[in-house]
Amino acid sequence: MEAWLASRRLPAEIVGDAVLLVSELVTNAVIHTLSTRILCGAQLVSDTRLRLEVHDEDLTDRDLPRRRPGSDDECGRGLLLVQEMAESWGADRSALTMGNAVWATLAFPGGRQVVAPSPSRP
Repeated sequence: MEAWLASRRLPAEIVGDAVLLVSELVTNAVIHTLSTRILCGAQLVSDTRLRLEVHDEDLTDRDLPRRRPGSDDECGRGLLLVQEMAESWGADRSALTMGNAVWATLAFPGGRQVVAPSPSRP
């Protein structure tokens, strides 16, 4: 994903944040579901925003686990990190896997716009 994001000439800060957020969302899907397949996606939704999605196969229709980790806990901070870093985030039912689609939107610093890469010529 990092290479795809960088090829879109996104700000380095957004690329790093996006990779970290997808890592956290995938980790939650691996730990908290019995999914055998997890899909990840990234899409520019405007010149100044990036949407990240992680789709799992959890069919239980339960809410995302919410925790308040103690200072000595080694895990439980992933969604807190997503909440702090993302402009917005949430979860819906996935039309792709019928499980969860957890998403986060990142806004580019200072409203900076993406410069689209030039089309390749054969």
